[in-house]
Amino acid sequence: MTLSSHDRKIILDSIRDIPDFPKPGIVFKDITTLLNNPKALNTLMNHLTERYLSYDLDYIAGIDARGFIFGAILADRLGVGFVPVRKKGKLPYTTVAEKYSLEYGFDEVEIHIDAFGEKEGAKVLLIDDLIATGGTAKAAANLIDKVGAQCVEACFIMELGFLKGREGFTPPVYSVLEID
Repeated sequence: MTLSSHDRKIILDSIRDIPDFPKPGIVFKDITTLLNNPKALNTLMNHLTERYLSYDLDYIAGIDARGFIFGAILADRLGVGFVPVRKKGKLPYTTVAEKYSLEYGFDEVEIHIDAFGEKEGAKVLLIDDLIATGGTAKAAANLIDKVGAQCVEACFIMELGFLKGREGFTPPVYSVLEID
C-alpha cells in the first residue's frame, strides 16, 4: 500500500524544518508539528493502519522515544501489544542489549527478555520516526530476533535516503516519506 500524493503532502507539510540544529549545516526534521496537527497525524496513522492490517502482527516495537508515540497508536489501532526498545539503563526488568556504532563511539539499546511473552516467533513490526544511518534501528531489529521474535518489517515515518541507512538491513524497510 502506497501513500497517495495528497496524503503525502498533508504529512510532509506538517513537518517543520529547523536549520542548523543540532549543529550548523544540519536541517532537523521536527515532528512535533506533525503530532499537534490532528489532520496530519490521523492521515499518517490511517495509512499505517491500512498498510499493516493484513500483516497479522503480534506486536509493535517502538524505538526510544519518538517510535513510542507512533508505535503505541498503531498497536492500539491494530489490537496488538506494544513493546518499547529503550536506551541502556531505562528498563526496570531483566534485559537483553545490543550495541551499535556512532560517529564517535558506541551506544546501546535494550529490550525486556520477556517482551514478547511466551509466543515463540511472534511477528513484530519495528517503528521509529526516522532512519538516518540505521545503527539504532538495526540494533533494535537484532534485539527482537535475540529474544525469539521475528522482525517482519521496519517502518519509519521519514528516511534520509542520502545516508543509506537501509543498506544491510535484514528485515524489509518501509518509509512513509523519503527525503534526499
